[in-house]
Amino acid sequence: MKVIVDDKIPYIREALTALVDEPIFLPAPKIDKAQVKDADALIVRTRTQCNEDLLKGSKVKFIATATIGYDHIDTDYCEKSGIAWTNAPGCNASSVAQYVHACLLLLQREKEFSLKGKFIGIVGVGNVGRRVAKVAELLGMKVLLNDPPRQAVEGDEGFASLQQIAEVCDVITFHTPLNKVGEYKTFHLADEAFFQQLKKKPILINTSRGEVVDTQALSNALNKGLITDAIIDVWEGEPDIDTTLLYKVFVGTPHIAGYSADGKANATRMSLDALCRHFNIKGDYQINPPIPADGQEEADYLQIYNPMADSLALKKHPEQFEQQRGNYPIRREPDAYGLKWID
Repeated sequence: MKVIVDDKIPYIREALTALVDEPIFLPAPKIDKAQVKDADALIVRTRTQCNEDLLKGSKVKFIATATIGYDHIDTDYCEKSGIAWTNAPGCNASSVAQYVHACLLLLQREKEFSLKGKFIGIVGVGNVGRRVAKVAELLGMKVLLNDPPRQAVEGDEGFASLQQIAEVCDVITFHTPLNKVGEYKTFHLADEAFFQQLKKKPILINTSRGEVVDTQALSNALNKGLITDAIIDVWEGEPDIDTTLLYKVFVGTPHIAGYSADGKANATRMSLDALCRHFNIKGDYQINPPIPADGQEEADYLQIYNPMADSLALKKHPEQFEQQRGNYPIRREPDAYGLKWID
């Protein structure tokens, strides 16, 4: 069986080699039509567009993406072509919550932005949004939840409209999937009209998908003082991002909010487990993220992870967006240090 794998997926090389003979590891740009023609399975990240151009005429019967998002997979084409596919929902939810938590603490420390009693609007309340809500509550914030698909199923109680969030909140954070069409379209959810509705000049956070926030509208909102500041991890046009916007935001990082060692290990496990189920592969493999360095067991929250270091690195070399993302250094989540949530 021929399995082609994105070589930037962590912890996968040794584990997959224990399951199948001679998997092929390639950089994402080299996973092309010629390479996949006689492949049985692909394990990819968001940088590989799994569509008709790549897959037509190939032997591929299974695709795993080691990511939550799957908008890079043409699911309609796969289903018509008999290609099974899977993603890794929730794999890095705790990692993204860690990133948001750390950024909120940075706002408090660097901007003298008191969190207690402030309203935070969470747009998209899935695996990530639920964890961010818990973080915010433990920091003493008042939480409003916006999730129209969940609201349609569960009823109105406990949910707020986007307009309510725009009018009330001091912080607004996005955790939605990217839907370009349909009833629950999220493409440019934060557009010029959204920013015009804002009443309290909030801080905007986006760790979902770059296209959820209209880049030009966000830039204009910063220029006009419609928002106080922004924290942006995901960008339209990655890796060729708007550097003018990068230099305006408080924290700007290269799509690494979910890149803890723990989140990466979860995604790799989920992809390998799905591969084994699909092809009835039996075998054992081990994935063990590195333990924290000696002497760090009693570190405080921002000592464990401070997103400002990633932001400064990107602002210094924005042309290295893909390199910084692809070679992101290991970070562990609070549980690895025996910490839970700290304010």
